[in-house]
Amino acid sequence: MTNDNLKKKKLFLLDMDGTIYLDNTLFKYSFEFLNYIKSINGKYIFLTNNSSKSVNDYIDKLTKLSIEVDSSNFMTSSQATSLLLRQRYNNKKIYVLGTKSLKTELKEDGLDIVDEFFEEIDCLLVGFDTELKYLKLNDACRILTKDVIYLATNPDLICPTSFGFIPDCGSICNMIETATGKIPEYIGKPKPEMVELAIEINGFSKEETIVIGDRLYTDIACGINAGVSTCIVLTGETKSEHLINTEFVPDYVFKDIGELYLNLINN
Repeated sequence: MTNDNLKKKKLFLLDMDGTIYLDNTLFKYSFEFLNYIKSINGKYIFLTNNSSKSVNDYIDKLTKLSIEVDSSNFMTSSQATSLLLRQRYNNKKIYVLGTKSLKTELKEDGLDIVDEFFEEIDCLLVGFDTELKYLKLNDACRILTKDVIYLATNPDLICPTSFGFIPDCGSICNMIETATGKIPEYIGKPKPEMVELAIEINGFSKEETIVIGDRLYTDIACGINAGVSTCIVLTGETKSEHLINTEFVPDYVFKDIGELYLNLINN
């Protein structure tokens, strides 16, 4: 696609980890890029698969980074998971292998959440658990000896950090699969629902929308599945060599968010 098409975008659906920051450090020009979106009467929404934090936690984090946000600026795998659980399994007892933040968010949405094993559990949900203890893995494997609903917030294998990468939700599920042979239904990106919901809520068209992230198999695949433009930045999981034979071909490739921003204002 041409830069002219890029200039027509108004709804920017952004991944966070590895896209606009690492840990607690913003990438250069991230702040200016977000201000550019506001200056064209656009909207930025953080479309993240990271289920370790609630929306309120993300608001606190980004506010500390001097980024102006409220709840309307987020669409998370935790929110998508809560919506699916309320639609399909509202009266079920759900064991959550996840952070306190995730469990609190789901409880506040009225779901019956537990974090101790007992026989009457109907559903196992696995998230990106940065508070993981072996007892939780033990519980998950015990639960899966029965025919229960098995879900996971996101398929990401790794999460970028300032020193490299750490195991994400998909890697936790791979451990459980090795022990039990069971594979969950994944909820977040690359499924298109988060993009579709963001478009519907904010009143933009698909032609005005672009997904920007650092992972081909979640961010770019999600945009492709939703029928919108996609942009990969090479500051997280994806490196230039990964683009050679990928089935998830992005419309735009930039080395970082700064190069994207400079391209927008200089062309």
